[in-house]
Amino acid sequence: MMNRRLFLSATALSGAALAAPAVLHAKRTESGDIRLLGEILRTLHPGLHRYLSPYRFETALDRLDSAWQGGASLETRFLALTRFLAQIRCGHTYPSFYNQRRAAADRLFTRQDRLPFAFRWIGDDMVVTQYQGDGAELPPGSIVKAIDGVPVRQILEALLPLVRADGGNDGKRRALLSTTGTDAIETFDVLYGLIYGAPRSGRFVVRYRAPGAASDALIDLPPIDLAHRKRFIRALDPRSNEPLWQWTMDQAGIATLTMPGWAVYNSKWDWQTWLNDRLDSLKGAKGLIVDLRENEGGNDCGDLILARLSGQDIVRPRVERLVRYRQTPKALDPYLDTWDDSFRNWGDQAVPHSDRFFRLIRQDDAGVIAAKGPQLRVPMTVLTSAQNSSATFQFASLVRFTGLGTLVGGTTGGNRRGINGGAFFFVRLPESGIEFDLPLIGHYPEGREPDAGLVPDVPVMTSAADIAAGRDPALDRARALLLRA
Repeated sequence: MMNRRLFLSATALSGAALAAPAVLHAKRTESGDIRLLGEILRTLHPGLHRYLSPYRFETALDRLDSAWQGGASLETRFLALTRFLAQIRCGHTYPSFYNQRRAAADRLFTRQDRLPFAFRWIGDDMVVTQYQGDGAELPPGSIVKAIDGVPVRQILEALLPLVRADGGNDGKRRALLSTTGTDAIETFDVLYGLIYGAPRSGRFVVRYRAPGAASDALIDLPPIDLAHRKRFIRALDPRSNEPLWQWTMDQAGIATLTMPGWAVYNSKWDWQTWLNDRLDSLKGAKGLIVDLRENEGGNDCGDLILARLSGQDIVRPRVERLVRYRQTPKALDPYLDTWDDSFRNWGDQAVPHSDRFFRLIRQDDAGVIAAKGPQLRVPMTVLTSAQNSSATFQFASLVRFTGLGTLVGGTTGGNRRGINGGAFFFVRLPESGIEFDLPLIGHYPEGREPDAGLVPDVPVMTSAADIAAGRDPALDRARALLLRA
């Protein structure tokens, strides 16, 4: 039946098939979940074949079907689906930790199999940033070499193929595999626990090199659970009416705006008034640092900053916004949840573009950022990192395009070749009950762009020695640039 499925996938790329309802076809042994998954992705995903050919997609789907059979456990299926969706290489296509049903989430994400410390991947090194257990400690800046006898580089190699990111941007994958305290459920915790499980002896045996030490040492550490990890989470609840960002002004007249997240969809906080008030206070200031290093994206909050700095309307670089359908097939609708039902029918806002796509011309997604006054006349630096992969990646790209600021720090996440997002369906597979996120709008820039994130104007790397000493070299460099401006 492989040939039949390849035929279906090929016809789904024709203009006629784009507008026609999907017909659910299956191999004789194919699971209902996998049959539905394949049809939904072929019919609706705008970036399905940006990096993954139809043949490789169908081959991977067959492997997933094999993993789904034979009474496979929830854990096995969740891991297999995670691995499969990661092959699409889209940072917004994955089984979300936050949209699973309560029973599944409790079973998958709350187990006592987490390492009792926070860390960052610097290259292939696992560098401790904070000890979170009881008793004996790992000092910040320690480099972990092995866990229960498994070298950490081997662990990294095992986990990277499971992590969502756009294209070949492994920097983003490393960022998601770091435990930073910015997410309620850390990607590393979930994937490491599903593959390696809790330590058999009841305690992790960790080999590490402490800062300044001449040799490695061993330490036994107890595993922790989700509740314990959450004690160290720094992120605020975006649904509250409390400010989600921080603002400071130093004696030299340099303001630092720290924005760890832009997910303000359901927030009761009036972020626009808060931000405008603080931008108004910059009259006579020496400069502005915008710290986005822990920020994946969300709303386009950065547009307000650019609108105040520009003094004239900003026309965004031309990017085709493409969708795979004009109206969702009725056969698929029962499995597609969303916050905005207009995503089910683009109507005359989706015009034919090619034999594969419709071009989206929705007016609420206009390509112009209108200037707002009073205009700010201060230099700006923007701290970037591999976490910046959605709205923050686009903001960094606009800062570079407009010349309204200097990017300092690490290469961004996202991808210059284009990303998928903007509108979403949340798909729950009926047999297993597992949910995955499905982006609906593909962004395709003009011309041939590299498969990479955005390299900052001033690259700054943080080392294990910096972490041990409590230094922030990117922030220090940004401040020095503004003092010389």
